[in-house]
Amino acid sequence: MPFKVSSDLLDQVRTSISVQDDAALKELLVDLHHADVAEILDAINTEEAAYLVLLLDSEQTSEAIMELDEDVREKLLDNLTPEEIADEVEEMDTDDAVDIIAELDEEIQQQVIAQIEDEEHKADIQEMLQYDENSAGGLMAKELVRVKETWTVAGCVREMRRQAEEVTRVHSVYVVNKEDQLIGRLSLKDLLTSDTKTKISEIYIPKVDFVNVNDPAEDVAKLMQKYDLEAIPVVDDQKVLKGRVTIDDIVDFIKEEAEKDYQLAAGISQDVEADDSILTLTRARLPWLFLGLVGGVGAATIMGSFENILERYALLFFYTPLIAAMAGNVGVQSSAIIVQGLANDDVKGSIGNRLLKEMLLAALNGLLLGLALFAFTAIWYGDTRAAIAISISLFAVIVMAGIIGTFIPLFLDKRGIDPAIATGPFITTSNDIFGILIYFWIAKMVLGI
Repeated sequence: MPFKVSSDLLDQVRTSISVQDDAALKELLVDLHHADVAEILDAINTEEAAYLVLLLDSEQTSEAIMELDEDVREKLLDNLTPEEIADEVEEMDTDDAVDIIAELDEEIQQQVIAQIEDEEHKADIQEMLQYDENSAGGLMAKELVRVKETWTVAGCVREMRRQAEEVTRVHSVYVVNKEDQLIGRLSLKDLLTSDTKTKISEIYIPKVDFVNVNDPAEDVAKLMQKYDLEAIPVVDDQKVLKGRVTIDDIVDFIKEEAEKDYQLAAGISQDVEADDSILTLTRARLPWLFLGLVGGVGAATIMGSFENILERYALLFFYTPLIAAMAGNVGVQSSAIIVQGLANDDVKGSIGNRLLKEMLLAALNGLLLGLALFAFTAIWYGDTRAAIAISISLFAVIVMAGIIGTFIPLFLDKRGIDPAIATGPFITTSNDIFGILIYFWIAKMVLGI
């Protein structure tokens, strides 16, 4: 059975901390996986968590810290001195170390960096802090195994053993020239089966996928997904090997982007957590709620301008929520498919072709739903003219919503704006307004009012 952090274990941890029984704490936690330690740190209060971090070995706690939610980690680090944070950072891979330091205030950042004893680790961190966090340089780790093309197999093996001590997982062995430029990769099979005096230049594989330090993280993710890569090397403009991006970093990035898109789709304008303050949550939600309010007022104003129709055909009023809901639903469906396609790089061809396809799809759906609504209204209410007006309106609204739901995310993407915005209240509100307008305009034309 997988290990579970039980309430009894948490009680033991809290009790041992309260009496400062360090021996008991070490016995309880020293053999736990860092993910389980992270779960314990998350369950106890900040002061207790800081006590455990200082007590346990940094090799264990540094990984546990990285598993914590960002808000929990921030509170924990606030309870540690720059020197204590530096001790944790010393045990982290460079990409994790940079993530931790980037979350600190600028003044604290400098103090932590100054406390790092490993000069090479310190230099790597300072270099990586210069890159955009959503670029290949911001995601990469400096830890990797690189070999020179001029080395012999025997010398290469010795050097690889030395380098591998600093690398958590060796996904690939990269080959560089005397200028440290990436020129290929090395097959372990070729290395093991070659004569010890053979030069690496004779057995390395020149074909290797790589990305530039300034490439957007989205492009790195797409490339790794396309070729099923566990890691990809990162080079600068001179093709000098700078680091590598591993699949775990890409998964974390994709998860963060998915969470942002989900919140945008739900009408939340900034990255927030459930435990954030009421003021923070209000700032994130209010803009889109205000947009919804404006949209509702607009729809009410449009309905008011068709007051004479409603007086003669009260039946139209009862179908207004249905028309608005269908417009919003169809628009969200269309935009969600486009946004997903854009994210996966599956949307090909011109905007015109995509709009035509969506229009035809919406027309088919609108025809079938319109016929069903016509049959229900004509039979239930016995008003054929009103049924015709309502069903034609539904058809037109569905086609319109499909076109808008397709066009807006494509347009936003072309302008460099996150198209996920189009799957939220923005598309729903706009379709509600246009839907109501089309509904009453068609009803007026069909009913001759």
